[in-house]
Amino acid sequence: MTKPEETKPKAVFTRYEAFVIAILAILQFTVVLDFMVLSPLGAQLMEELKILPSQFSAVVSAYAFSAGISGLLAAGFADKFDRKKFLLVFYAGFLFGTFMCGIAPDYNALLIARIITGIFGGVISSISFSIITDLFKMEVRGRVMGFVQMAFAGSQVLGLPIGLYLANKFGWHSPFLMILGFSAVVGVIILIYMKPVNAHLKTKNDRNAFHHLALTISKPVYLKGFLATTLLATGGFMLMPFGSAFSIHNLGLKMEQLPLLYGVTGVFSMIFGPLTGKISDKVGKYKVFVAGTIVSMLIVGIYTNLNETPLWEVLILNIILFIGISSRIISSSALMTAIPEPQDRGAFMGINSSIQQISGGIAAWCAGLIVVKTDSGKLENYPILGVVVLVALLVTVIQFFFINKYVQSKLHKAQP
Repeated sequence: MTKPEETKPKAVFTRYEAFVIAILAILQFTVVLDFMVLSPLGAQLMEELKILPSQFSAVVSAYAFSAGISGLLAAGFADKFDRKKFLLVFYAGFLFGTFMCGIAPDYNALLIARIITGIFGGVISSISFSIITDLFKMEVRGRVMGFVQMAFAGSQVLGLPIGLYLANKFGWHSPFLMILGFSAVVGVIILIYMKPVNAHLKTKNDRNAFHHLALTISKPVYLKGFLATTLLATGGFMLMPFGSAFSIHNLGLKMEQLPLLYGVTGVFSMIFGPLTGKISDKVGKYKVFVAGTIVSMLIVGIYTNLNETPLWEVLILNIILFIGISSRIISSSALMTAIPEPQDRGAFMGINSSIQQISGGIAAWCAGLIVVKTDSGKLENYPILGVVVLVALLVTVIQFFFINKYVQSKLHKAQP
């Protein structure tokens, strides 16, 4: 007779691996929320600080540009240290920057605070992805990315509604102080419970940091990945900064309705995120990426041409759009982690994150030039913005076709 323990299916992840996935997801939640909270605060900030859309997009771009430059400078050192220690140093800097945002008295102070936050916060995602790549095999990486990328959905379900409530009740500084308090607890948990991540240090690498950085940037196959990343974030960085202003002044929603909009959209994203990751592991990352792109293109084409629209209709469109976007993020992230060699992972992820931030910053800045705010508060030229995003989405499908081809060839050669 078969013993019960022999028929018990083996868990995909160990308890410690599950802890790592959970804490990295929560870590991402704090970083993503710090960035995303600016979008729904856009209408409030432009009114209270009396700034133009171009100035608001500069605040968004400042984070991205500083994150990009910082990531490039840090990339050469990323494979020289224990990834846990590297993560904690940058997370401490992120906490300081968020604190500065929470006490910023005016536009210039907020701009400087966002630069500081970007210098440290923009590198954290690349370190997290390096840890994931070190600890998890490609066969389950889609599922891991699905859970970790729930940070985007989680920030909408919990962070943005709470942040908006606090902003409406206590002022726009309060969401940043909320993020600061929660992030401090996360940092302590990582410090105490996460084990060192230093297996990559066993691979002998005598190159100095800048030589290592130069060699990583110059590899042709890595360049293909970096080029794809350039356009990957364009859609989000172009549309997201003006999401709240467009919803209120163009779609006719009220400020009080935004927490519901972001919250409901986030719930569906949390449900579909892990599911998308599991599907990408089974049917293929590229197929999921293409499907997500098609969905995103259809909704962007409709959404950017809307006028006054009922809340229920805006909700449905947002839910479908974010499912499409999360499908792209999860599948593309999993593919990207398979490109670099173990000794180059930290540098590759750092450079890739930097390029994403810099190209996103340029996209946000360009969006600020395209979008025009009228005296009534309504945003014009949004359909033009939609066309630019559609072109970027289409080009990434072609780019990731070749990336997927390389990854499949690499995996095939690695099989015994």
